Amino acid sequence: MRRRPLSLLCILLLGNVLAQQPFDPDQALQSLAGEKKNIGIAAAVSVDGELQWAGAAGERCMEQGAPFSASTPTRIASIAKSFTAVAVMQLVESGQVALEAPIETYLPDLPENKKQLTVAQLLGHTSGLTQYRDEAEIENTIHYRSLQEAMEVFIDRPLLFPPGTQYFYTTYGFVVLGRILETVSGMPYAAYMKRFIFDPAGMTATYAENLDQVQPDASCLYHHNGRRAKAGKQNDLSNRTPGGGFRSTVEDVLKFGHAVLDGTLLKPETLELMIRPQPVAYEGNKYGLGWYLYGPPPNEHLVIGHSGGQTGCTSQLMLVPKTKTAVVVLSNTSGNYPEIAGFASQLIGFSEGERE
Repeated sequence: MRRRPLSLLCILLLGNVLAQQPFDPDQALQSLAGEKKNIGIAAAVSVDGELQWAGAAGERCMEQGAPFSASTPTRIASIAKSFTAVAVMQLVESGQVALEAPIETYLPDLPENKKQLTVAQLLGHTSGLTQYRDEAEIENTIHYRSLQEAMEVFIDRPLLFPPGTQYFYTTYGFVVLGRILETVSGMPYAAYMKRFIFDPAGMTATYAENLDQVQPDASCLYHHNGRRAKAGKQNDLSNRTPGGGFRSTVEDVLKFGHAVLDGTLLKPETLELMIRPQPVAYEGNKYGLGWYLYGPPPNEHLVIGHSGGQTGCTSQLMLVPKTKTAVVVLSNTSGNYPEIAGFASQLIGFSEGERE
């Protein structure tokens, strides 16, 4: 699903918090938990690898009475796009992938109108590829055994606009990127991610969701319908794995943030390249290559990250490269994006205040 614009919200919250407002993260977290809000929620903020604050509230599964925590595996939705983008940029660093090369270089059996799309256009949502066509694709119930199978759902559809001319957020573009990752590396997507992203970052609890392999400690799914949170229907994420099909934990997503900021996963100059806005018009936040740019114009690159929302999840990752600050908020309840994004913004302000 397309993310709602956040930049004004972030700017206002950051400005207010830094200037004058007292903020108690524990109290704020508790106010976000409960049956009328988020069934389970956890968050953390750290600077230069040192944890400044972490908290959790609510339940992993209401029926079990199990507490939600920073180590509870839960869906992270579109934060997965930043995972995949970093993996692709590793191949760019090694010279195996070129950002401006037509993707037929890596996937020769594409429809004619897709062959000249570039990796950069896929990473920046300027390719013209479509998003989910209807509710049946959003709440998918079909299990796709491979990324190639998942691509067949959308790859023959017409482009929405000439590539490189507009911005249109699409998870399907990241499915194509995952397939490029496989063909170039010679490894299955999940295997590449474990070896070159999760293991180097120390992420031991992150995995692609598979309904045939149920994790006993994983969170249940909930959705907020505008009045209260209720159990959400199980769907199958195999149609979007590289763009939104992972489960992870607050602890692991925080580790990913650190590994990006400290150069473990990418060279600093590569990250700089990723956080430049694409040369198209935007409504709301600008976008780089796999990252939202949340800072105030013309300094959008000062706060970067990714949001996510799908059945059973609202998520937010925010990074401040200059101070090596990382903030993560994960909820097992969908439909609460403004509140989750606002809380993440307040945690950025909290971290700034703690260092003064």
